[in-house]
Amino acid sequence: MEKWKKRMGYGVGDLGCNLVFGTMASYLMFFYTDVFGITAAAAGTLMLVTKIIDAFADTGMGLIVDRTHTRWGQGRPYFIIGAVPFTVFTILTFIVPATGMTGKLVWAYVTFTLLNIAYTVVNIPLNTIVPRLTSDVHERNWLVTTRMICALLGTALVMSITTPLVNLFGQGSTQKGFLITMSLYAVLALLIFVITFMNTEEVVPPAVKQEKHSFLEDLKGLTGQSILFFILNFLYFALFVIRNTTVIYYFTYNLGRSSWLTFVGLFGILSGLPMLLVLPFLQKKISKKACLLLSTAIYIIGDLMIYFGSAFPVILIAGLAVTGLGIYGIFGTTFAIQPDVIDYSEYQKKRSISGMIAAFQGFCVKLSMGLASALIGIFLKMGGYVPNATQTPTALKYIEASFIWIPMLICLLIGITTCFYKLDQQREKMSIELERRRQIFNSQSAETV
Repeated sequence: MEKWKKRMGYGVGDLGCNLVFGTMASYLMFFYTDVFGITAAAAGTLMLVTKIIDAFADTGMGLIVDRTHTRWGQGRPYFIIGAVPFTVFTILTFIVPATGMTGKLVWAYVTFTLLNIAYTVVNIPLNTIVPRLTSDVHERNWLVTTRMICALLGTALVMSITTPLVNLFGQGSTQKGFLITMSLYAVLALLIFVITFMNTEEVVPPAVKQEKHSFLEDLKGLTGQSILFFILNFLYFALFVIRNTTVIYYFTYNLGRSSWLTFVGLFGILSGLPMLLVLPFLQKKISKKACLLLSTAIYIIGDLMIYFGSAFPVILIAGLAVTGLGIYGIFGTTFAIQPDVIDYSEYQKKRSISGMIAAFQGFCVKLSMGLASALIGIFLKMGGYVPNATQTPTALKYIEASFIWIPMLICLLIGITTCFYKLDQQREKMSIELERRRQIFNSQSAETV
């Protein structure tokens, strides 16, 4: 029971994050173009610029976490510190000011930038603390899996109920509907972050002495496997954003099935739940490298099913299910790799830099999301996309490329990158050595006291 309390307490934090993160990935482009009233190109540029700013904020937050030492731990205090700003800036982002285009753009840039920074304050610590919650590798996999399931449920929730809630609260005003819906999500997220703070505890000390280092000195703690991990995050979140952003356009304009969107949002995401449930058991049987390669292959098969079976509802639904298994297999395994990468820096470089690793991970994620959003905006503009209108054949081809072929290419790149991952064979040796160092360090500390 105590294990599940910790698992759920940690995992539910990503449910809070994804109430807003999932909405940003799936609805924000649509909100900015069709509700807020700016062009697709302007919205894409906005997301790129703000994400680049946020990427640097991630780096700063990671350095802050590495230098934080409180009785509550290094990362845990920020679940409380960041909760209120996260709530406030979520609400402000979905307010449409009664100004001209310039005023709207200024408002959008300021509010979305502040929201991203507030998200960083709570999310970077969530990424850093797994190695501090337990040293048991299998239990870490369960913690990560629980978090991924909660993230999936959060994303499924916003994909399936956001449109109905917008319609319910808006009563004909999409603008009003989005504001009330996002205010509800924001307050719920605040309560969830409090729960995460109350139900987690950082109990595993670093295997090296905590000393003050400069940024450049901490950089020396990064390894080649760290860089590979950052690349995997960059590619996965590009896949995530492009897929979730374009699904609305593809089903509305290419397939003429806009009435399916609520179902697609729920089924396409929850179909990945079986994969997340079996991942901890699968990772005991085969390596994480094999899990990643298997997941990319599954996603590509599902993508091809959607493309060739788009005229047949049964095949289309089956394709959505298969891509759901694939994308969440990539998702869960990528995050399960992070504690190993953190440990590898302690093992090989004798540096405790979980915050820096999470910072660069966040940097790559935010940069990826910004570039992916900008790419979609550029693609829609190149294709001649016109909101709320019948699209030209060229526009439909560009939407199809965005939804089918670009994600498939990204999956191939993920597979190629995965081939260079080597920590599966190092894991047992790392665990033994790090535990030996912790015992020595603790005994020395006890003697000093």
